[in-house]
Amino acid sequence: MTLQTSTEFRKSLFGASKSSSDATQIIVGKKRRTLRLGKRVPYGWSFGPIFLLALWSIGSAGGYIDPRSLPAPWTVVETAHDLIADGRLQDNLLISITRVAEGFGIGVLTGVIIALFAGLSRIGEYLLDGVIQFKRSIPALAMIPLFMLYLGIGEGMKVSIIALAAFVPVYINLHAYLRATDSRYVELAEALKLSYSGFIRHIVLPGALPGLALGLRLGVTASWLALVVVEQINATSGIGYMINLAGSYGQINIVIVGLVVYGLLGFASDATIRFVEKKVLSWRRTLSN
Repeated sequence: MTLQTSTEFRKSLFGASKSSSDATQIIVGKKRRTLRLGKRVPYGWSFGPIFLLALWSIGSAGGYIDPRSLPAPWTVVETAHDLIADGRLQDNLLISITRVAEGFGIGVLTGVIIALFAGLSRIGEYLLDGVIQFKRSIPALAMIPLFMLYLGIGEGMKVSIIALAAFVPVYINLHAYLRATDSRYVELAEALKLSYSGFIRHIVLPGALPGLALGLRLGVTASWLALVVVEQINATSGIGYMINLAGSYGQINIVIVGLVVYGLLGFASDATIRFVEKKVLSWRRTLSN
């Protein structure tokens, strides 16, 4: 096709008044739509809870929700105020937080140490990984009867169950990320003649930090779930004990207060870990950024 023929064809297709650049723009089309999630909205995380609270309030005010089954939000707030006034809520809350802090700390420390040993050496993998993978299929709460036989029904059993619940997700995720180091980085480290300690410090451990953060988030959630159960076994204090006692007397408003406290504690601890993760891993560029 000659230059003149090509020009005539372009004019007939796009019109004589359109320039070559206009034709090119039409052929290429509009700018490609971004594949990102969109702009962040301040306090967007609160939309879901606010919507749920609004439905609860409307249902209670309109008489659609039986107050004997689910008290109105303002009744729950009044009950929480009374519990705070007589000191019951904060006393039990402090005990529950202490139990989770002790168990979660032990579980995380143990999980990190064993994951590093099993993830960075063949001997550690052969000795420990198979056993822990087997334990992974056994829920921590299913081991409560065994722990009661070994440790009794006191604080040691409660903290140990919480630690076990936190240990597994921390180990699993950190170990998986340690072993997921791209082989190209290994070849690069060999080409740069990095020492083994330098390779671990500059490549393996930074690459495994997202796995540790994910393990911490799952571990802290598992810790609160374990606390709910163990605080109802021969406990004389804690939020779980308060809920169990209120349920025995049919005080559904106190039960709801305890459940809301559990939810707030879990949400706050997860948000704290996410905040620290964002600061420590600020070098990462992900879809959510």
